[in-house]
Amino acid sequence: MDRVSGVSRTAQIAADPNRVIIFDTTMRDGEQAPGFSMSAQAKVKMAQVLRDLGVDVIEAGFAAASPGDEDCIRRVAGEVEGPIFCSLSRANEKDIDASFRALQPAPRANRRCHVFLATSPIHRAAKLKMSTNEVLSTAVRSVEYAASLFDDVEFSAEDAFRTEPEFLADVLEAAADAGARTLNVPDTVGYATPEEVRERYRYLAARIHRRHPQVIFSAHCHDDLGMAVANSLAAVEGGARQIEGAINGIGERAGNASIEEVVMALKVRQDRYGVTTGADSRHLVRASKILCEITETVIARNKSVVGINAFAHEAGIHQHGMLADSRTYEIMSPQDVGFEGSWFVLGKHSGRHAIAKRAETIGRPIEGERLAAVVAGFKQRADQIGEINDAELIAIIDRVDGVSAEQEEVYAAAG
Repeated sequence: MDRVSGVSRTAQIAADPNRVIIFDTTMRDGEQAPGFSMSAQAKVKMAQVLRDLGVDVIEAGFAAASPGDEDCIRRVAGEVEGPIFCSLSRANEKDIDASFRALQPAPRANRRCHVFLATSPIHRAAKLKMSTNEVLSTAVRSVEYAASLFDDVEFSAEDAFRTEPEFLADVLEAAADAGARTLNVPDTVGYATPEEVRERYRYLAARIHRRHPQVIFSAHCHDDLGMAVANSLAAVEGGARQIEGAINGIGERAGNASIEEVVMALKVRQDRYGVTTGADSRHLVRASKILCEITETVIARNKSVVGINAFAHEAGIHQHGMLADSRTYEIMSPQDVGFEGSWFVLGKHSGRHAIAKRAETIGRPIEGERLAAVVAGFKQRADQIGEINDAELIAIIDRVDGVSAEQEEVYAAAG
């Protein structure tokens, strides 16, 4: 195989020190969630919406896992243009060769090989049966080989946060010496806390940037303790300039950091983090919905950013505030993530302002004593059935106005 050469797209993006690279692993780590395997056609469809979203790197799969996975990566890299395409590889030549074959359809500047090797004591002893010296030499050998085929090599120290800090730094520095330009420090089992993450990245950056000032540190956080997004943001504060995650937070066990939450946290709190991404957040809801269709799953109504309740309001005090100024209860615009707008859910928690507003919207304005009577009837009915739709609201208004049951039926038939 011929050696490739040139400037990778990663290097071009990284020219801005305040630009965070968004690395999506929905189709690799996300697909490893039980029951979430994706066909080649599904991966192409998912990759298209990720491209529209502005994701920088798409990890399309693990080429050596199966011939089918290699073919899926090849199709995605050949049918979707724009992003960097990545294949995961264990630290051996066979895996790296599979990644090289799979990524051939993509322009060479847009190909990345992602090499990983466990570094923690428990993994070294129980899984790899390697000494620290063996892990170090294996990391160097595999990265050197990957760098002979790819301009863009990422190295991941699996289970980094249960690895001795000094040994972790030794391995990552050796990988950088061997040609890795992105160093991933994954919290593989969701063990770390934000403060630990922040401190670890600062320590690693202070040491490794002395010899490799252009190297990019990456965060890949799992959600076993519910801190994947918080840990990813802490990594940015510590100097990371790539965040890895998945749409809807899917992935092994409790999943990965949710791309939609990371993107919007960096956007809404730009005042705190001082960084930008290349993401067009208006495609987040569409990406979430397409993934749900592909995996035949649903997300929780209260899922951050993309859940159906994220911009829905029922409580009276909230609805009153929203009618006055949406910023009272919404820190981001629903249109910013791909929803058409906010909506009020009329139920027992709704107040007179929201009820009056909805009545006016459907052409049945009410005020004064009529409004008070409708609100009383509304609350009673809401206690019985929960959510009040437009037909129920009209019926309540009609009863207050003394409309007979026969007339209600006529109105219902006409409507």
